[in-house]
Amino acid sequence: METSPLPSPARRVIRPYRPEDREIVRKICADTGFLSQPIDPVFEDRELFVDYLTRYYTDVEPESTYVCELDGEVKGYIMGSRFPKRKARYEMWLLPRLALLGLWRYFTRPYNKDTRRYVRWIITKARKENPFTPPDIPHLHFNLRPEARSVSASREMLDAYLKYLLDHGEKQVYAQVVAYETRRGGRIFAKYGFRVIDEREVTKYRDYYPKKIYLFTILKDLTLSSSIYGADIRDTPPEDEYEIPGKNARSPTE
Repeated sequence: METSPLPSPARRVIRPYRPEDREIVRKICADTGFLSQPIDPVFEDRELFVDYLTRYYTDVEPESTYVCELDGEVKGYIMGSRFPKRKARYEMWLLPRLALLGLWRYFTRPYNKDTRRYVRWIITKARKENPFTPPDIPHLHFNLRPEARSVSASREMLDAYLKYLLDHGEKQVYAQVVAYETRRGGRIFAKYGFRVIDEREVTKYRDYYPKKIYLFTILKDLTLSSSIYGADIRDTPPEDEYEIPGKNARSPTE
């Protein structure tokens, strides 16, 4: 009796970002922007959404972005900035333009009721619901399509990025991570060398998700551990039995 051969495991590659990756990175951002699902039910203006979350990283500091390929197709990315002041200067130029464009579309497109609700949240609550972020420390965030999500994929991306930071002389990095249960956040992050430095409840998803959602700012000291799982990247091979901060979460700008 003949049996069909088992399918070959997908080949995963973590590599530096290239200019031709820009459109797929933007699409992945929008396709995972609502608690790892497409942003459209919450905010219909994909262009504005991805400009805010990715434009600096792809257009100004692309060297600090990596992508995850699965069988030759880009399925995720990890991006960040080693130059917080440069990013702040760029946003002083970009954000007013995005705000004016969004305001014009709010009244002229017009946006649907869910998008208008999201815009009102941005105007009235976003700033006070954003936890503290260190002003002079590199940061990162990442997203993966559902078919590419796994513990090992997340960790490979993070380890590659932490090594990139360490190779460029960085000593710390922070991220902002969405979590669904605040009581679990601190313990999980600490297991992988991250320390919670602030957290806030985020209310923008209350009409779509029944439980409370929190946004954490987490910090990692790269001088203590250059790897997501504790040992030095160069000495320990990846294994699959670990959880990863952010595996069940949407990491914002960010």
